Amino acid sequence: MSAPSATALDRIPGWFWPADQRLFGWFLSADAPGDLLELGTYLGKSAVLIGDHLRPGETFTVCDLFESEAPDAANEAETTGSYSTLTRQRFEQNYLSVHDSLPEIVHGPTSVIQNHVKADSCRFVHVDASHLYAHVKEDVLAARTVLRGDGIVAFDDYRSEHTPGVALAVWEAVAGLGLSPICVSSHKLYATWGDPVPVQRRLLAWLAATPELWHTTDVLGERELVRVNRRKKPPAPAGELGELGRLSAELKRTAADLKKTAAESRTTVQALKTATKEISLVGPVVHRAVRWTRRRLTRR
Repeated sequence: MSAPSATALDRIPGWFWPADQRLFGWFLSADAPGDLLELGTYLGKSAVLIGDHLRPGETFTVCDLFESEAPDAANEAETTGSYSTLTRQRFEQNYLSVHDSLPEIVHGPTSVIQNHVKADSCRFVHVDASHLYAHVKEDVLAARTVLRGDGIVAFDDYRSEHTPGVALAVWEAVAGLGLSPICVSSHKLYATWGDPVPVQRRLLAWLAATPELWHTTDVLGERELVRVNRRKKPPAPAGELGELGRLSAELKRTAADLKKTAAESRTTVQALKTATKEISLVGPVVHRAVRWTRRRLTRR
């Protein structure tokens, strides 16, 4: 199965940035076997990419409320305010626009996921459901249960100012539940309940050969944390502007021509105004001269 193109992903609404798309692809390409799970799928942007890495004999499960009623008032307010356009039908349409068949769909709150996914069965879990602390804490525990020992979990919105509940639940797991961070992007934290060091070494080797991403390693006490983001593209060298540069140059020339034409038009209009004014002044003089001539001829 070929990877979904950037254009295919761009057509699906959602917040799944290029750096995380590359990181998902790298983590999901690891040799470790196991199933795949996404808690909170919205309209399928990340699910489409995850599904591309499903191998024979593995199961990909997504769990979301979709348009169903939330289990409590706080969650209902969150869902209504942020995900009013989410429906299962739209998710399925987006997913099937890229893949031939749907993943396993659990239509309900993420609190029921352990009734559908076996313990120690998953190699990758993406947590992007409710942002409320109590729910994220349950999702953390569910991820720990269903992941294999060396499995990877990715938490979305671990640092956003509007999602403090996610940050609290995730860093509590780091401090008290043995969760070991591997790397972070601007929007997601990637971690494991296994040994993070071998994974970080392989990740750093891959990043060194991936010029479109920049990275740095921070020492956090006895831990190390890799930070990753997309590198900004440098400006194109002179003479290598390409099609966009050519069009930009043409637009600039056209704008200069229009400016010149406008200036010439203003000059012509001014000349016409001056000529009109002069004509208006000459008219009475000629009229008076004609009258004077007539009077002289009449007297003779």
